[in-house]
Amino acid sequence: QFDAAMSYIEANYAEVEAEYQIIVKEDEEVRQYWEERNSERFAQIAAMPPKPGKEVIRAKLAAWKSQIESRASK
Repeated sequence: QFDAAMSYIEANYAEVEAEYQIIVKEDEEVRQYWEERNSERFAQIAAMPPKPGKEVIRAKLAAWKSQIESRASK
């Protein structure tokens, strides 16, 4: 089956490549649509105060994030 698929792709490379480019373009359009649609909601979520009782874990996460960022900047 794999060999048959590869043979088809080789025999019809231009058509397969054109279809692939259409799919890539459509995927990028969908990704951009959802990024734009959700960006406001993500900003709202990020601005929300932490839930009560989660302060300790949030502090640990902030420390861990700081460590990772400091390692990345070295």
